[in-house]
Amino acid sequence: MPQVPQTFDALAVRTWCGLALEALGRAREEIDAINVYPVADGDTGTNLYLTLESATAAVEAVFAGHEVGGREAGGGDEAGGGRPTLADAVRAMAHGALIGARGNSGTILAQLLRGMAQVLAADSETAHTDGPGLRLALRQAADSARQAVAHPVEGTVLTVASAAADAANGAEGDCGAVARAAYEGARAALAATPGQLAVLERAGVVDAGGRGLVAVLAALVETFTGEAPRVRLGSPEVHARVAAVVTGVDIVGAGIGGVHPDVCEDGAPEEGGPAFEVIYLLEAEDAAVDRLRGRLDLLGNSLVVVGGDGLWNVHVHVDDAGAAVEAGVEAGRPYRIRITHFGLGDVHTGGPGRPPRERAQRAVVAVVPGEGLAGLYAEAGATTVLARPGEPPASGELVEAVRRAHAREVVLLPNDAELRHTAAAAAEQARADGVRVALIPTRSAVQGIAALAVHEPERRFDEDVVAMTSAAGATRYAEVVVAERQSWTMAGICQAGDVLGLIDGDVAVIGSDITTTAESVLDRMLSAGGEMVTLVLGDEAPEAIAVHLESRVRESYLAVDTVVYRGGRQGALLLIGVE
Repeated sequence: MPQVPQTFDALAVRTWCGLALEALGRAREEIDAINVYPVADGDTGTNLYLTLESATAAVEAVFAGHEVGGREAGGGDEAGGGRPTLADAVRAMAHGALIGARGNSGTILAQLLRGMAQVLAADSETAHTDGPGLRLALRQAADSARQAVAHPVEGTVLTVASAAADAANGAEGDCGAVARAAYEGARAALAATPGQLAVLERAGVVDAGGRGLVAVLAALVETFTGEAPRVRLGSPEVHARVAAVVTGVDIVGAGIGGVHPDVCEDGAPEEGGPAFEVIYLLEAEDAAVDRLRGRLDLLGNSLVVVGGDGLWNVHVHVDDAGAAVEAGVEAGRPYRIRITHFGLGDVHTGGPGRPPRERAQRAVVAVVPGEGLAGLYAEAGATTVLARPGEPPASGELVEAVRRAHAREVVLLPNDAELRHTAAAAAEQARADGVRVALIPTRSAVQGIAALAVHEPERRFDEDVVAMTSAAGATRYAEVVVAERQSWTMAGICQAGDVLGLIDGDVAVIGSDITTTAESVLDRMLSAGGEMVTLVLGDEAPEAIAVHLESRVRESYLAVDTVVYRGGRQGALLLIGVE
């Protein structure tokens, strides 16, 4: 038997994360299949895996950094230079989970790990590295996760976490004994979840989030004992139903193949549900987050806000995605915003009677440069990926967005010329997953708006793509920005602080006043004709610029309409589109 840690040290954290990630990888499809609460969107296993993957990567990065530092200092493990402390490891684990949390279940898992880290990394005279310390950590994890959920519901992962902490509290001995007690308590609570939540009982399954937590606790047992307990879901009937969903075989009367009603926070059936899932990281003070919780609670349900020390992860289901993002902007600085439209192919918006995990026929995935545009695109039915200034999304983020869209056919709008290779790589990966993907090479968000305006899911895929491509191609685009440094441009030499007007990617106007430069850019664009002007205002654009440009168009160009949107923190002061 391989040597196992006797206390909860940094190496134990690393081992646990690795084993838990492997366990969730093996169980991902099974957990996705039994996902019926709070939304039957078949992604709980995937979200848990991605959240823990981020936590594991953060822990590995801390170990790598200490190993490099140890070698440079000429020391090794004996000198303490080659291995992080327990506090370093658990803080990295918690932070990685927080910034990588996906979905309702992943957000709660992140808070569970953060709760454990608060105990294990605490500065105190008594080190919490033994069995009693692990008991305290599990208790804090369960309590903090419950506090993070606006309306806790029994029969969920919260119940399973509390049961694990209760069982651990009655255990004596080392970390292995405490971990095994927590696992057994969680497993028993998981088996009882159908009796606590009606939607689970009707579907004939246990709670998916709780199932994932049992897998994570089983990995904790293996970490300290070297033996992996067998994770059991419950009755043979449950196993049969899960197998039916995973393999696509229908079981008459099993429930999971027939009815997946949406449910309210109290577990009661609901006719429909909010159309969007909104998730973002938020830099904000505690008082602002308290106000944000109250506002978001009025907007929707499935509200979970986790984190602390100025950094938070916000998750909510709403009908007004823009309002949820706007609430975050008022509270602080939201970023990594992900807005998912549950879509017509999801029982969440279709009500009872649809088969589980049914894919939508077609979806649009778009990269957008600001929070305001993210809300606009989402309300038009698109799944969005936010690109903040200087932080372009990687191909993996686009692939994840395609998967979140959960459709057989996907139209991908990169909305940035520099993302064409990234988007192409993501499209190839999605095609390998069996999704039909069309990449429309939009170079600006205003071209994406034009494409989205003519999108008709009922048309044949090729016809829809042609129409969207044509609309995007017929839209000239421009932006007004402030020069950061002296540079040579197509319009001459600019100095730092100059206002630049770029048309179709090239600098065409250099000025000193934002409104005057924008007017000059607009005149140049309309000199070649146009029927529709789109203005997208950034946060730092002058308040009066939209009114001025609208008046200019109305007075100087007959039969040209103007539409104005607010883009939020989009990098550019102003985006202009002319169709």
